[in-house]
Amino acid sequence: MDEQSVVTAYRRLSRQYDRFFGPVFEQGRLEAVRRMDCRAGDRVLEVGVGTGLSLDHYADGVQVVGIDVSPDMLEHAKARVNGNADRITLALMDAQALEYADDSFDKVVAMYVASVVPDPNRMVDEMKRVCKPGGELFIVNHFSQGKGPMASLERLASPLSKLVGFRPSFPLDEFLTMADLDVIETKKVNAFGYWTLIHARNR
Repeated sequence: MDEQSVVTAYRRLSRQYDRFFGPVFEQGRLEAVRRMDCRAGDRVLEVGVGTGLSLDHYADGVQVVGIDVSPDMLEHAKARVNGNADRITLALMDAQALEYADDSFDKVVAMYVASVVPDPNRMVDEMKRVCKPGGELFIVNHFSQGKGPMASLERLASPLSKLVGFRPSFPLDEFLTMADLDVIETKKVNAFGYWTLIHARNR
């Protein structure tokens, strides 16, 4: 995976993304925002906001900053800001090099992004950096199955990573070891529990 491959893949996907991935991923989005339990005045960073499908789920009074590396996806997200430009800000930005000061956000969330970025370790480090000490981190992502038919399919699909725009083979235990997160809870979400929601405290 590299940044240009991601941008190219999501240029192709942007027009059809909501149709194909909106309903499939919606339960995970709703669960993540519900567990974030945002209060009025909270400042939230959503890493990889995509077409903005999650933006309507945040309560009034919550300040949301959404960033994405794909200009095509952000164009669709802009339409979802509607009359909420006073509390929702969108920016073109690399998740691996966030342009925000340390300790800028109360909560940081990345939905369906960890297996997309070229270097997920750098992404998580940046999430930790911009999140306040004691703040909360949330990650929703597909993680590889350990065995069985799906595991075989994931391994077969791995050479297509650049084309499809994500990393099919992405084991949860390896990610957690790499990310060094203070995990509060993990929860299976979406159809067949094929995706995982990680809730962590920022040290």
